[in-house]
Amino acid sequence: MRIAKTAGRLILLLALTAAWHGAQAQTPSPMQEWQYSGGIILARLFEPDLPRWRVVLGTAAEVQPVYDGSHAYRVQGGPVVNIQFRDIAFATTGDGIGFNFLHGDHYQVGVALTYDFGRRMRDDLTNLHGMGDISPAPVGKLFGSWVLSRKFPLILRVDARQFMGGAQGAVGDAAVYLPLPGSSKRFVMFAGPSITMATNHYLQTLYGVTPQQSLASGHPIYEIPHAGTSAAGVGFSATKFITDHWLFNVDAAINQIRGSPAHSPLVERRTQRVLAISMDYHW
Repeated sequence: MRIAKTAGRLILLLALTAAWHGAQAQTPSPMQEWQYSGGIILARLFEPDLPRWRVVLGTAAEVQPVYDGSHAYRVQGGPVVNIQFRDIAFATTGDGIGFNFLHGDHYQVGVALTYDFGRRMRDDLTNLHGMGDISPAPVGKLFGSWVLSRKFPLILRVDARQFMGGAQGAVGDAAVYLPLPGSSKRFVMFAGPSITMATNHYLQTLYGVTPQQSLASGHPIYEIPHAGTSAAGVGFSATKFITDHWLFNVDAAINQIRGSPAHSPLVERRTQRVLAISMDYHW
């Protein structure tokens, strides 16, 4: 595969351009969870002697639904921060603050603390009136990534996220992704699908309508019967190396709400899309 011949340093740079997570992002985002860490797992595989520090700073803009299931979209902007200490620790706007307690040439297992900004009723008073807000809350994450081989760098990523307040409950993702043919030393692409599962409590908070909420909003009462699959989607990431330090990054994803959540009266559109672009500087 051509990407396997690409210089490790360029793979490393791509790994640092993980997708930006908007400061006003709803719960959840259509962006695939693997896009927040991008090609990080490939860094050590292609460049065994990792530099001590890797830093990317930049600015980004994003278009995404007002909330999960919304018909309306909004545009927002914010910073990109991605700081990596070898393959041991990181602090990023997408993946939070984390630590890889197991790491090798082909795998990483770690924990992270990130933050969810919830859902505000005022973001869409037409459809959310009477539903109340979902409060912001910290989110603990356990994750693992494994890459098949240097010649065929297919990556498997799984994660579990526990909401400590706000939406409550837990969410898990399973995904596979890989560098795409047509990538080169100055232009690298990743793509892959994922599936999302969640606990009943989380799904009821996001998509359910209690009797009290029904009286206040006019929506019919809706109860999520059990935990299960909530969404499936595919993501695409591309990075263009303009100079040795300046990078232009594009992330896009399409996500479809599945299972019981798809029939919620709050869901105006099951298929959700997101597009994020950023200009970044690498040290």
